[in-house]
Amino acid sequence: MKKILYLFILVLCACEPSPRQRTLFDLLTPDSTGIDFSNDLHHTAEFNMYTYRNFYNGGGVGIGDINNDGLADIFFCGNMVDNKLYLNKGHFQFEDITERAGVASSNIWSTGVSFADVNGDGWLDIYVCKSGKPGGEKRHNELFINNQDLTFSEQAERYGIDDEGLSSHAAFFDYDKDGDLDLYLLNNSFRSVGGYDMRPGLREIRDTFGGNKLYQNTLIDENNNAKNEVVFQDVSAVAGIYGSNIGFGLGVTIGDINRDGWQDIYVSNDFFERDYLYINQKDGTFREDLTNQIHEISMGSMGADMADINNDGLPEVFVTEMLPKSDARYKTKTIFENWDKYQLAVNSGYHYQFGRNVLQLNNGNNTFSEIGRLANVEASDWSWSALVSDFDNDGFKDIYISNGIYKDLLDQDYINFYSNDPEIIEGIKNRDSSAILKLIDRIPSEAISNFAFKNNGDLTFSDQTKQWGLFLPSYSNGSAYGDLDNDGDLDLVINNCNMPAFVFRNNTNEISDHHFLQISLTGEGKNQYALGAQVTLTIGDKKIYQELSPMRGFQSSTDYKLTFGIGGATVIDEILVTWPDGMISREKNIKADQRIELQQRKAISPDRKPPAATATLMQSLPDFPLSYQHKENDFVDFDRDRLIFHMISAEGPRMSVGDVNNDQLIDLFLGGASGQPGSLFIQTSDGSFRSTNEKLLEEDRQSEDEEAVFFDADGDGDEDLLVVSGGNEFMRGHM
Repeated sequence: MKKILYLFILVLCACEPSPRQRTLFDLLTPDSTGIDFSNDLHHTAEFNMYTYRNFYNGGGVGIGDINNDGLADIFFCGNMVDNKLYLNKGHFQFEDITERAGVASSNIWSTGVSFADVNGDGWLDIYVCKSGKPGGEKRHNELFINNQDLTFSEQAERYGIDDEGLSSHAAFFDYDKDGDLDLYLLNNSFRSVGGYDMRPGLREIRDTFGGNKLYQNTLIDENNNAKNEVVFQDVSAVAGIYGSNIGFGLGVTIGDINRDGWQDIYVSNDFFERDYLYINQKDGTFREDLTNQIHEISMGSMGADMADINNDGLPEVFVTEMLPKSDARYKTKTIFENWDKYQLAVNSGYHYQFGRNVLQLNNGNNTFSEIGRLANVEASDWSWSALVSDFDNDGFKDIYISNGIYKDLLDQDYINFYSNDPEIIEGIKNRDSSAILKLIDRIPSEAISNFAFKNNGDLTFSDQTKQWGLFLPSYSNGSAYGDLDNDGDLDLVINNCNMPAFVFRNNTNEISDHHFLQISLTGEGKNQYALGAQVTLTIGDKKIYQELSPMRGFQSSTDYKLTFGIGGATVIDEILVTWPDGMISREKNIKADQRIELQQRKAISPDRKPPAATATLMQSLPDFPLSYQHKENDFVDFDRDRLIFHMISAEGPRMSVGDVNNDQLIDLFLGGASGQPGSLFIQTSDGSFRSTNEKLLEEDRQSEDEEAVFFDADGDGDEDLLVVSGGNEFMRGHM
């Protein structure tokens, strides 16, 4: 009997979940947290996703400590509903203080939120971007200045940043290093996408409402005498910022991408316009340099984040798009670009764009390698927020992506059948409300789970959405991370469309042996929160790098506390802080699992130069002593062979090397495309190359040089050349 009872107890114990069996995240209910926000949207015949393109783009989330009590509070942007501000009372208990705080913005379409100490008094203010129906009333951005008593005063007009464009988000940062916060404002075009012909030069035409803007923080009065009052001035044109209405801006992220001590800007643009990469020139201007540094980008770029994923001290860029993960959704939700239209876009300056997420690996030499497919993060469906941070505290930054669209306008069945119903088309022409509503109601609506990708530490990521407890079909938009309960791990807050917001508690501190360190920074002057500060932790031979830039992801703002996961380490050998003014602070032998505060006023002058650029396996020679340019013939394989995977006729020139004149120097043959003869170059003693201009090669210029090899064909001791002729543009038997 005792044996049976003992066995029964063992079975019961086995059925009880142990701490190690818990998931990394738990979804908390509105009843337990007091957070009951839901961004509810309802369309009408007059106002819907056909009359306002970004109807279902949703709202952002802001996490920040508004009352300096050490607890991170939460702000939600509402589109058709009021904004909500929740005060953190501790232990995941929140109080709705929206009405008292005066930040509801009733009947105004709010999009992005930014927590920043705009006036430099040491208290976080709230900047809210506005959008909504083009031509609508009250569409100006709002700046809620913190009154330091849980109330706010709206003063955007007084500060000069009450912009009336279709604003998506705003990022505050000190681009000119004068000690105060400037503002990059991300706007979205009010024009229809189909209203453009993608001709060159559109990017340079400035637009008041649709264009992005850079505002410089100045302290002036009417007589240009310095005084202690903030006024922002639009310096976009002189600073080199594009301000056209083709900038369909959805994401902006700030960071020192080249580690020169000055913050740069990455902007992700939807539709046909390419993204922007602004490199700070240290003189109040920026150089837009994306096409020189990045070879391929997302086509319909959504959210963006900038963070170091491989612990080399260089920030990567991650941008979301809309490539479905499942095969079924890939076939029913994906639109494929026409080749001729794609080439037109490339040749018109819109760069190489592809319909997938991209992860740009920073090579440290002002170039990036796109590794999204290698890293397994290229597909996450209709994605919005891109958050790159360490969610399991193992020392490597992971990726969280919010996604979903309440009405899937790209559904191919809908496009090909329902939207082409003659009865509906006729009703729309006649502006029949019932026909319009019928058309919209037929648009499919399918909730899709957000994604969590764990960093494997080798430039690859694994999908841990289910294992981490984050699998939950939803229509999610803005998201933000922050340590809401001060236990050393990053919790998640997500703003959903037509469903309650998600609050996920992170259980890392309870279920794993990973340790952490949190750092709160106190700056000086008008940059009290030290935005732009760079922090590097050294643990043995490992370095972990973060930069304080809370506005990121999609329309959202993250916690100002810097949380570092350090894996199994219990002591940090060194903390190095590079403050916005270039001064540094060092702390050594710091114990893990605590929060420390570092102050800029205690900083010292740097005693070493910035790290040298990372050496790459290969380096280009700018003055290579050979003049040659391959000229590909104009032939589109897809026009004839519609099902081929890629173009076979445009694989580039074939090359072969050998010593053709027995002078112990390497000579070079470059094959030509159809219409261009191959070229043989003989190396001279000074290392340069001279063309032989062989007439024999001219005789074969009609064909494509598909392969070439030097070898001694006749055994006479010298190198002969075999060139294989072909070309996919020629039909069988042509030659």
